[in-house]
Order: sequence, then structure tokens, then C-alpha cells
Amino acid sequence: MRKVLLLTVSVLFCVLNASAQKRFEFNANCKEAYTAIVSLRTEYAKLLLTNEQRINPNNLIPVLLENYIDFYDLFLNEDPAVYKKRFPLFEDRLDQLEDGPEDDPWYLFSRALVQFQTAAVEAKFDHNWSAGLSFRAAFLNFKENQKSFPAFLPNTLFRGAMQVAAGTIPDGYKWLANLMGIKGTVSDGMAQMNKVLNATDEWSQLFREEGLFYQFYLKYYILNDRKEIFNSIQRELQKYPFNQLLLYLAVNLHLNTQHADIALKLIQQRKNSREYLPTLVWDFEEGYAKLYHLDIDAVNHLEKYATQFKGKYYIKDVLLKISWYYYLNGNTAKAEKYRLEVLRRGSLAAEADKQAQKQASNPKWPDPLLLKARLYSDGGYYMEALRLLFGKRYTDFKNTVDQIEFNYRVARIYDELGRTEEAIPFYKLAIQQGRERTEYFAARSALQLGMLFEARGQLTEALKWYQECLDMDNHDYKNSLDQRAKAGVLRCGKTP
Repeated sequence: MRKVLLLTVSVLFCVLNASAQKRFEFNANCKEAYTAIVSLRTEYAKLLLTNEQRINPNNLIPVLLENYIDFYDLFLNEDPAVYKKRFPLFEDRLDQLEDGPEDDPWYLFSRALVQFQTAAVEAKFDHNWSAGLSFRAAFLNFKENQKSFPAFLPNTLFRGAMQVAAGTIPDGYKWLANLMGIKGTVSDGMAQMNKVLNATDEWSQLFREEGLFYQFYLKYYILNDRKEIFNSIQRELQKYPFNQLLLYLAVNLHLNTQHADIALKLIQQRKNSREYLPTLVWDFEEGYAKLYHLDIDAVNHLEKYATQFKGKYYIKDVLLKISWYYYLNGNTAKAEKYRLEVLRRGSLAAEADKQAQKQASNPKWPDPLLLKARLYSDGGYYMEALRLLFGKRYTDFKNTVDQIEFNYRVARIYDELGRTEEAIPFYKLAIQQGRERTEYFAARSALQLGMLFEARGQLTEALKWYQECLDMDNHDYKNSLDQRAKAGVLRCGKTP
């Protein structure tokens, strides 16, 4: 009887001990929460995770998903107070994930994901050295996990994305490439991502929406495959109509490609619900989209962003745009007020903010005709811009910078209208006039010529202009323009 009792107690102890062990269980509840998070429905996801932790307290997947929520909040909203409170939790979660079984593919993968998100947040808050270390740790863990579990394809997705990003790091950040020690080419990285996004297994399908975000972003900026990108984004938004992360990317890319009218339509069809992450990025995007058409209510969105956003990225740029709005509408007092605010607020981390600081430091206001043409052109309203500049020559402007901008602006308008033969001489004139200056017009003209000739299949001529862009020094937007020129060189089959 005593032996039976001891055996029963031993079996019961083993069962209880096994049930108390930490584990990775990406069950239906966690899948729903993850899908909600990558759609930015973070408030809804929090409810799901609270319920999961109540009924399944030893499941470690909610630890990973909680980090996702904090990652998106910190990355999009940049609130220093929230960063101070929540960023230490990233390290705590790495410790918690270490309690899981090491023979599970989620063990290293979940830690690598948290390190990947840690790197992105550290970079956003200007901790570049620690961001590089976190990025490297994430890559090595993805790589190691891929060796141990080659059939677990999400490893391949993130490793491929990191290879693409590292493959085009501009010269100003070469220290980061050396630190990471990541080998591989852009084409290899994209091939790895495509493999996962086209796969039909359970985990590839689960991570597909998030993977599409990275793929679209990298294809746009690295491969310059823009027409196909927008067709693909439109198809995917129809599949995932509630995914506001993809919607945000679509809006952002449309604005950066002078499609302000499409961006505005996308913003206005967005579902406004308390389930989604509260963020001012929508006011930021809507304000720019409306400013590019000189709409009267653009300033309402821009001022809301400028007064309520807690971060520092693009604050200077937004304040400058507000000053332009009032300048063009004849309100000199408010225009001066906001131009002074540019000098006092925000940071110089983003190149757009550096440019805003430089322009606000110049007591001379932009030529109003060129400024209106720029805004129309930036929004894709090319005929409106062309009508403003029709009949003008660069010699009509006394200031050298205005002359260079005129040539660049006319070239971009003709280029975007498909009138490339008319664009080429204006680009070349802008390069000739501005090659030794600090304004970005000459370097951007060289980049545009590279893309123009690449699209024609004239790769030797394209390489010539991409290299011209890379050879220009000490100009605005140097790093971002160099990155795009370097990507162009790679696409043309050469090593920059």
C-alpha cells in the first residue's frame, strides 16, 4: 500500500512538474493576437493576450507578442516617457524567453525577434552603437536557428530582410556593416524573403503580412521596382483590409512617389477604431498630402502633429512646412513664428530635419513661385506645377540656388510626365551648376538620370550617372541619395 501511494505521488508530481514547465505554444488565441498586432489593432490584441495568460500562464508566446506591441508603439510614437518605462521590459522578456525549451524552433527565433525589435527602437532613439550590437545578435540567432531548424521558414524571412538592408549601407555607416559582419547580397536576401512569402506552410502563412511590409519597403527603396510594388500593395490591401501597418506603408510610399491624391484617399478610407494603436502618424501623412495640393486645412493636421507628437523625428520638417503654408497665404507673422520654432525644436537625426534646419537658418524666404511648384510637384500635381513655370527660364531668377532649383524642378516634372527627352538637358544643367554646392539638386539629378537610363536598358550610361551621384560630397541628403545610387549600381551588375 505504501509503495502504491509513493508511486501515485511520484507520477502526480511528474505530471504537475511537466505542466508547470515553460513552453512555446502558438495556439489559435496567440495567432489571432499576432495577426491583430501586425495590423496595429494592438488594443484588441491586449485583451486576447490577457485572456491567454490567465488560462495558459506557462505559455511564452504572449511574452513575445507583448514585445511586438511595445515595439510598434515606441517606433511609431517615439514618446521618451514611454521609452523610459517600457524599453527595460525588452531585456526582461529576453530573460523570460530563455526559460523555454532549447530544442524548440521558437526558442532562438523569439529571442532573435526581440533583439531585432530592440535594434530598431534603439536606432529610433539614437542609440546607434547598441542598436548595431542588437542587430548583429538578432542576425546570428536567426542564422543559428536556421541551421538547427531549416524547415522553419520564418528564420529565412527575417535573415533575408537583414541581408538586404546590410547590403546597401551607405559609406557614412560602414562602421555598422563591419560590426554586424553580415555577408550576402541584395539578390540573395530578396530571394530568401520571396521563398517564405510564396510558401504555404503554417508559419510562413502566419508571418506573411509582416513579411510583406518588409518586402515592399525594401523593394521600393533598394530594387526601385515601383510600378510592381504599387500593384502588389493594392492587391494585398484587398486581402488584408484591416491591416493598418500595410496601409501606413502604402500611404507613405505613395507620398514619396508623388501620389498625394491616392495617399489621401487611402487615409480617408482607414477604419478609425479604438482597437487600433493611437498614433499621430496619420495626421503627419494627411497634412503633407493636403499641403501638396495647397489645401486650406492641411495646416490643421500639421499643427496637431507639431504640438502633440512626443518624438523628435520630422518635427523640424513639419514646422518648416507650416511656416511655408502661412508664408504662401500671406501671414508673415505666423510664418516667422514657425520658422523660429524650427531652430528650437526637434533633432537633426533625420536628413529631412537637417535640411529644414538649414533652410530655417537662412533669413531669405524661398521664391514663392518655385515653392508652389515644388509642393505641387512633390504631390504629383505636375500639370499645375508646369503651368506655374511655363514660359520661364533659369536666367529669370537672380539667385544661383533658385536657378539650379528651377532646372531641377522642370526636369523632375518632365521626367514624371514621361517627357524624358525634355527632362535630360535640364537635369544635366542642374548638375553642371550645382555639382560643387551643398544643395541636393545636383546629386538628385544625377540619381534621376541613372534611374532614367536604367529604365531604358542603357546600363553603361546609368552607371555613369549613379557614380556621378556617389562622387558628389558634402551635400544635403548625402546618405540617403548614396544608398539609392549604390543600389542602382548593384542592379546594373557592378560593385560600387
